[in-house]
Amino acid sequence: MTKCSALIMIGLLITACDGPHIPKPRAQLRIDLPEHEYRDSSAPCPFQTQVSAFSQEILRKNDGANCWIDLRYPKQNATLHLTYKPVHDDLKILLEEAHGLTYEHHIIADGIGSRNFVDTLTHVYGTLYEVSGEVASNTQFYLTDSTKHFLRGALYFNCAPNEDSLAPVTAFIRADVVRFIEALEWRD
Repeated sequence: MTKCSALIMIGLLITACDGPHIPKPRAQLRIDLPEHEYRDSSAPCPFQTQVSAFSQEILRKNDGANCWIDLRYPKQNATLHLTYKPVHDDLKILLEEAHGLTYEHHIIADGIGSRNFVDTLTHVYGTLYEVSGEVASNTQFYLTDSTKHFLRGALYFNCAPNEDSLAPVTAFIRADVVRFIEALEWRD
């Protein structure tokens, strides 16, 4: 190889590189979500409400007092766990427990926002918590009439938390939770 050829080869090698190789980010799945549809809950609990038509109601426990239901979203790989307890002069304890379970996430959460619900006509009072960050449960709430009924809910995905990837599904199910809260009435 001649000196001229060698210089041309070296020149091509030097100019062919634009900079360091930067790997491309992984592609995100496209998530197609249906329009919201609702139906009346069929749970034999001391409340009635509306739930997503795309969820499956699974009764976990109903012993006459406590009532536990899972609202499973099979296509979204998520479950909204619902726990009903009657109030027996222990509302303060139930509220502290609900608040504490939400704020256990503060260590890894980027933030915790809350939205209060007050319906004096149906006596439904509560708070919806929106937890941001890579947390196990990013949507939680409690509802009460402050005398007889207490209901707590927590949304969990059946996968490792990834706030960015789950954001569309979280927003979709959170809208269902708001509908659940706004439609809730206590059975006395």
